Amino acid sequence: MSSDSCHLSLHQLRLRDQPSSASDSSAITSPHEASQMLCPKTSSYRRPGAQGHQYVRLNVGGVLFYTTVQVLTRQDSVLKAMWSDGGWILIDRSGKHFGSILTYLRDGVVTLPLARQGALELLAEAKYYLIQGLVELCEGGLQDGKEEALCVIPVVTSVKEEERLIQACTKPVVKLLYNRSNNKYSYTSNSDDNLLKNIELFDKLSLSYNGRVLVIKDVIGDEICCWSFYSQRRKLAEICCTSIVYATEKKQTKVDFPEARIYEETLNALLY
Repeated sequence: MSSDSCHLSLHQLRLRDQPSSASDSSAITSPHEASQMLCPKTSSYRRPGAQGHQYVRLNVGGVLFYTTVQVLTRQDSVLKAMWSDGGWILIDRSGKHFGSILTYLRDGVVTLPLARQGALELLAEAKYYLIQGLVELCEGGLQDGKEEALCVIPVVTSVKEEERLIQACTKPVVKLLYNRSNNKYSYTSNSDDNLLKNIELFDKLSLSYNGRVLVIKDVIGDEICCWSFYSQRRKLAEICCTSIVYATEKKQTKVDFPEARIYEETLNALLY
């Protein structure tokens, strides 16, 4: 039957099939019955197995994800138990590694985070969702992988050791002498914060210029916080961050944070 035949008016159908008597119980009495008679092939049909390709929406800690029912229910996990036909699935967990969870369910394998902390976080999520294969993958990666140090910072404890390092190094050298216990007086209100800022900048320079500059931490000497810059085995500059000030007729130690000058002298050592 062509599709054009389905467009016959229901009024014509009623006139053509009008029952001859009230006792005729087989007469068409509704438009729905008429349309089913004219177009019997238009009834809806769902392919077997199509439910597995239905998309599921998940909200994991405020991060939205879409996947299929087939992926979500592939393993006997907490996610399979959470699934219901329709609606959002709300999960009160961090969504940081949930993409890796779905990747493992979909492909059976996933690339572990490079950092050990990231692998530990993914392991915790795998244990929560009871995905045993991913748990074993994470545990194996943590046992085999050894986290390498991003940089190595020598700590000098003697003058001879410091001189030997500087003379043997062909790269520029940045040294921070830090010894908070050298203070004879009380610190000003901002000194502790500035001490912390100097240490944070030291760590930042260590990572940023790793391989280009030798960064040394010094714990000897009479200073509290002092930067020194070397190039070609000679000292170029020194920045002392401490000074003595008077407050209410009492001496106090003040620590500054000359960030701009520290960056400037570091670049000068590189260009020297």
